[in-house]
Amino acid sequence: MKIEFFDGISCISDLPEYHPSSTKAGKIELFDVVALTHDMPECNLRRGEVGTVVHVFPDDEAFEVEFSDRNGQTYQCLSFLSSQLMVLHQEPMQTQIDSTPAQLIAD
Repeated sequence: MKIEFFDGISCISDLPEYHPSSTKAGKIELFDVVALTHDMPECNLRRGEVGTVVHVFPDDEAFEVEFSDRNGQTYQCLSFLSSQLMVLHQEPMQTQIDSTPAQLIAD
């Protein structure tokens, strides 16, 4: 199977070097909803366009993203590097809240 990336690159080793974040928050996973981080006029896509990750390539270096309209019809399906995508979150971030009550300091 031949993989063709947005700029005609067909081999992962030819892609620019990328150093992913070591945190889980920065990791892109299968079925994540993502947005493009920049315009791609050659593909009729613009920054902020929303798609779904439908395939994760080996070593999490590249991702196949499907873009579809409001009726669920796919209008574009291309491969991207994680640096070209931003994961969208629909729930608030889980934070560790200190449950110790605040203490008042008297003068």
